Amino acid sequence: MFSHVTVGSNDLDKAKGFYEGLLAPLGLVRHVEYPNAAGYGPAGGRPQLWVLNPVDKKAATVGNGITVGLEAANRAAVDAAYKAGMAAGGKDEGAPGLRAHYHPNYYGAYLRDPDGNKVCIVCHKPA
Repeated sequence: MFSHVTVGSNDLDKAKGFYEGLLAPLGLVRHVEYPNAAGYGPAGGRPQLWVLNPVDKKAATVGNGITVGLEAANRAAVDAAYKAGMAAGGKDEGAPGLRAHYHPNYYGAYLRDPDGNKVCIVCHKPA
C-alpha cells in the first residue's frame, strides 16, 4: 500500500546508528546513503524507510499521533529489534509484549528514536 515512509532527523549519524540496529533483526538493510539521507528496506528490495534531514532546512520535529510500524517475522525479532533500538539511544514507549486488546496475536514493542519519532515493532503471528 505504501511506497515509502520518511522520518526527519536533526542528527543523521545518531539516527542511522539507531535504525541500523533496530532494523537488522527485521531483515532490513541500508540500500542507499546521501549526505542528508539514508534509505532502508528488505535485502534484495528497495528503500522504503527513509531517515533524513528535512529538505526545507528547518529542524526536524515529531508528528503527534504518527507511528512508524515495522513488521517482524516472529516475536524474537520484536525483542531483538527493541533491545537494539534501546541500546542505540531509543526511549521506551512500551516494552515487548502481547497486546491482546489489538488482537489475540499482537506482540509488539514501542520506542522513540533519538529525534523522538515513535516506532512500533510488531509480529501478528501466533507464538
